[in-house]
Amino acid sequence: MARTRTTDTPKTTAAQLRSIVKSARDVMRKDKGLSGDLDRLPMLTWIMFLKFLDDMENIRAVEATLAGEPYRPVIAPPYRWRDWASQEDGISGDDLRAFINQDEATLPDGSRGPGLFKTLRSLQSVNGSGREEIIATVFRGVSNRMESGYLLRDVVNLINRIHFDSSEEMHTLSALYETMLQEMRDAAGDSGEFYTPRPVVRLMVAVTDPRLGEVVEDPACGTGGFLVEAYTHMASQCRTAEDRQVLQQSIRGGEAKPLPYLLGEMNLLLHGMDSPRIAYGNSLAQPLTSIGDSQRVDVLLTNPPFGGEEERGILGNFPEDRQTAETALLFLQLIMRKLRRVGAQSERGGRAAVVVPNGTLFGDGVSARIKEELLREFDLHTVVRLPNGVFAPYTAIPTNLLFFQRGGPTEAIWYYEQPLPEGRKSYSKTKPLRYEEFGPLLDWWNDREENEHAWRVPVQEVLRYDDAGALLSANLDLKNPNSGDALEHLAPEELVVGIMEKEQRILVILHEIKNVLSER
Repeated sequence: MARTRTTDTPKTTAAQLRSIVKSARDVMRKDKGLSGDLDRLPMLTWIMFLKFLDDMENIRAVEATLAGEPYRPVIAPPYRWRDWASQEDGISGDDLRAFINQDEATLPDGSRGPGLFKTLRSLQSVNGSGREEIIATVFRGVSNRMESGYLLRDVVNLINRIHFDSSEEMHTLSALYETMLQEMRDAAGDSGEFYTPRPVVRLMVAVTDPRLGEVVEDPACGTGGFLVEAYTHMASQCRTAEDRQVLQQSIRGGEAKPLPYLLGEMNLLLHGMDSPRIAYGNSLAQPLTSIGDSQRVDVLLTNPPFGGEEERGILGNFPEDRQTAETALLFLQLIMRKLRRVGAQSERGGRAAVVVPNGTLFGDGVSARIKEELLREFDLHTVVRLPNGVFAPYTAIPTNLLFFQRGGPTEAIWYYEQPLPEGRKSYSKTKPLRYEEFGPLLDWWNDREENEHAWRVPVQEVLRYDDAGALLSANLDLKNPNSGDALEHLAPEELVVGIMEKEQRILVILHEIKNVLSER
């Protein structure tokens, strides 16, 4: 939907918007209930979310009037933003907190009834799949942490000055919001959500090259980085209003945790999606065998969680010889299942770009069987080996990018070892990876030759079988044969990381043994 102003209010400049957001965050710092960015950004987000919804409701109401059609608002009075938030001298203090927090309260019109959050959490559409369900899901996972209703009134008044029906203001806000997401992740440190650096996201989207009309999904979308980048990539291909409508239906996601779900919804809304199609819940909860053609997609981009442990009920959704405690391997199986088949649905088959830890490359047992399926049924055409510190400070575990598509088997795998800048031993929070450093990789992508960073490995060197044809190993953890570094002693920090990887693998094996014993 195009952003169409419904009032004559002068638009807010980029500098004014930055000042508004900064002032709102400064007010929040005064509140004792909010301890830091980890609390303040979710608070700011749900307030912005409600103002955004009201501005969009105004647009839809005007469009319905022009078309001579009736319009039923998603949020009814007196719970709309305009009813309780738009007047600077509106309800404040304890009355505002009670209206928002309590199951029953005095409403802005003086009557008694359910509080704001109670009402929003109970919204339902006629068909059970409308904007009402998105709003209800968002607000089941958030709470008002501010202790001062007067400071909360100040924040509301500031956000009321933002016009979410202005394309110019939305562009500035989307960039501001991404900056705030980065700051929140930095505040969380290594205990926060696993964050995919924007240069890595841009690279994965650029080389998979989603085309308008294709469906893109991230089953573990977090705050929506991959989906936003894919949406932006395809938006540049739109030429007509019909193209825009196609684009709105082209993005899907899934997220299991309430906070990232809220932040991801807001991130996508600010970047231009009218009604983001993010499913709230664990994407692994659906049995693999129940995933049919209607649920398959053209492009799958993701950085799935790893190192976790799923409950036994989730493991039951996977084949018995593919069940594992390693979450990354479960997601890898889900991704393979969800790619479109070659044929009527897709001329060349679905394609994927996935971030995986080193342990996925060298793991045996269940890991080897899953990789065997990947190499037999799909074309794993490229593995990009990322250097140390790309994900600092969130994790020190070395990571890789897998690029594959339907239409296997794999005949040979291209490896590309992304080098560190000259004189550097690692990236860091203060000196992170820059997208421009992927320039040589992007130049190489469509015109491949072996060089000091790239080499080609026949699949026979990866899959090893015994004389009886039983799988022995499926080792994708192959070192660069053209690099002298492969012959040098590892640095102490690399040795520590290697030990951590082995311990992680031992824990996975122990969990698998435990599960087997518990079934006897």
